[in-house]
Amino acid sequence: MKILIAGNLGYIGPSVMAQLRKTFPQAELIGFDIGYFAKCLTNAEYAPEVLLDKQIYGDIRKFPPQLLEGVDAIVDLAAISNDPMGNKYEEITLDVNYRAAVQLAKLAKQAGVKTFVYASSCSIYGLASDYAKTEKDEINPLTAYARSKVFTENELLPLASDTFKITCLRYATACGFSSRLRLDLVLNDFVAGALVSKEISILSDGSPWRPMINTKDMARAIEWAIIREKQNGGNFLVVNAGSNEWNNQIKPLADAVATIIPGVKVSTNPDAAPDKRSYRVSFDLFKSLAPNHQPIHDLTSTIKEIRDNLIAMNFADPDFRNSNLIRLKVLNRLQEQNFINSNLDWIIKSF
Repeated sequence: MKILIAGNLGYIGPSVMAQLRKTFPQAELIGFDIGYFAKCLTNAEYAPEVLLDKQIYGDIRKFPPQLLEGVDAIVDLAAISNDPMGNKYEEITLDVNYRAAVQLAKLAKQAGVKTFVYASSCSIYGLASDYAKTEKDEINPLTAYARSKVFTENELLPLASDTFKITCLRYATACGFSSRLRLDLVLNDFVAGALVSKEISILSDGSPWRPMINTKDMARAIEWAIIREKQNGGNFLVVNAGSNEWNNQIKPLADAVATIIPGVKVSTNPDAAPDKRSYRVSFDLFKSLAPNHQPIHDLTSTIKEIRDNLIAMNFADPDFRNSNLIRLKVLNRLQEQNFINSNLDWIIKSF
């Protein structure tokens, strides 16, 4: 088997590479990534891509079709991956997350690739906290990132066929430690703030709902999407990936961190404008289709995982929200140093 992982040098990539190497020890694994965050290693004994047979650097917006020769499955993780980046780079977000993803799928189908796995998002449900949303419920994308996921799902649908299986995993919000850690994610931010300042300041009133999933469980869902039979979900499947037990409101998430890291003060902002990104999600379909690939990491173990690894890397930066652990800050610094331009292209002549 030959598997190509697009966007493997980000936050989720290390877990995916490790899971696929474990599951498919004889497979040829290829990584394809533009490399913005390749240097952002955290508490890593080795670069996680050593688990691959080949790492290729390139822009998914200009994907070379020849790389698809002999590929059996594609995992598309490549994305401008959060709302602050999406706000600043809205058109690029659509180019990378949507147009390039659809083009990659079209090229894959033409090349005879059998399986395409797309990392979508539960954020497409938007303001939807009145009950747990299923895959058949109305969506309400509020951000460029969420819209990009909706557009991609819609255009992947007609590409699916008996010879081209497509799975769109609508992930809960990612969390947990990674050897390319991000701290611009809610639970990760809370643990980091608790460690360095003994304080978690919630910008909202703490009431918004947000389902969560550990990156290692995201990787296990990708494994399932690769191996699932077509009769188990069909040629084209959109499925919420996570667990019902991980539907949480923001304030209880912070309280859970404070329980594990003693002496932490949790505060909310009751006067803040309502955070419309609030959604509860039903993961019943995923549970029925993938009973052997259900999330195995819970909130407590994930908080401890983040805490222990941050301590091991001597994390003590009270200004971490301006550090390279925040993805938008990395892109800003690359531009300031004239390594990439406003279109997020590498400027080779500057090296």
